[in-house]
Amino acid sequence: MSLKEQFGKDVLLTGWGHSRFGKLTDETLESLIVQVATEAIGNAGIEPGQIDEIYLGQFNSGMMPLAFPSSLALQVSEQLANVPSTRVENACASGSAAFQQGTKSLLAGTAKTVLVIGAEKMTHAGADVVGSALLGADYDMAGKASTTGFTGLFAEVAKHYEKRYGPVSDILGTIAAKNHRNGVDNPYAQLRKDLGEEFCRTVSDKNPMVADPLRRTDCSPVSDGAAAVVLSVSPTGGATAPVRLAGFGHANDFFPAERRDPTAFAATRASWQRALGMAGVALEDLDFAEVHDCFTIAELLMYEAMGLTEPGEGARALAEGWVFKDGKLPVNVSGGLKAKGHPVGATGVSQHVIAAMQLTGTAGGMQLANPRRAAVQNMGGVGIANYVSVLEAV
Repeated sequence: MSLKEQFGKDVLLTGWGHSRFGKLTDETLESLIVQVATEAIGNAGIEPGQIDEIYLGQFNSGMMPLAFPSSLALQVSEQLANVPSTRVENACASGSAAFQQGTKSLLAGTAKTVLVIGAEKMTHAGADVVGSALLGADYDMAGKASTTGFTGLFAEVAKHYEKRYGPVSDILGTIAAKNHRNGVDNPYAQLRKDLGEEFCRTVSDKNPMVADPLRRTDCSPVSDGAAAVVLSVSPTGGATAPVRLAGFGHANDFFPAERRDPTAFAATRASWQRALGMAGVALEDLDFAEVHDCFTIAELLMYEAMGLTEPGEGARALAEGWVFKDGKLPVNVSGGLKAKGHPVGATGVSQHVIAAMQLTGTAGGMQLANPRRAAVQNMGGVGIANYVSVLEAV
């Protein structure tokens, strides 16, 4: 049973916008929001006054003094005066959290057209500020000093994985090289350089160890950027065909690390099962996936959580070529967070926009051959807040 069959109405992505990701010194949070919102509204072929509600995904957590940005999207047009707008925060999954809140407004019938935005400004803040803000998304490390920050937390996950299943260093290097190679074709990406497997697998002056076994190439960068999407219950006559949301899933895990199996990502797996179940499809029905590779170990675990391989066998997805651009389930054709960048509040919305571009044949150099169905997975914390969407070409 699809979402439409379950709820009796469509949820369509009818317009979208995307900024470049990177160190955007000439942009403010406001300018990024206005840019992508204007682009999404125009792409949808509607007037700003047709927007019934706005959701803004943003993490912030002290990275910016402005902690109340929900009305910034109203700067797009006088027509948006008095439109309800809400900031949504769920760590690095804030963008997908905002997307699902917009979806639920449509399903509830309280809106017919919703604007969803994800945005973040990070690069202006010092490394200590960014590190402290991100650690606020961890139960055990929030408010504590750390030399390795969130990298250290995922390094511990990698160490647990190695103890249970064997070495991962070269495997992670292959994932990094794949995503850097894909990022070359993404005009929005922060890192557009094919580094090669040897570089990504080797510790060097240019690729130092950040937290063993994670090297710099295993870590997503600090980024600025924004993305936006218009959600509607019917086609709006936009610049491209709409994209249908076929199913979605959300699951949260226990916050204390001691209550979680460090390599199982159980709630991540549950979010995949819920989204695929609502869409009435299986993993083999997908043509590609955009997943949350904040660190390369996260992508490896995603192969297992989505059911592409059994636990401990994620490396097989690489060895068999499944997740490469010409494989049976290309993963992170955009370059992922690893190469595209990770402005945390923007990431989930960006993933939906990139998927929509693929499904409408407008992805440029990133374009796959006629994809019809995709999944988007976004995660906050170490597998804590998990969101998956299944999207289909109309």
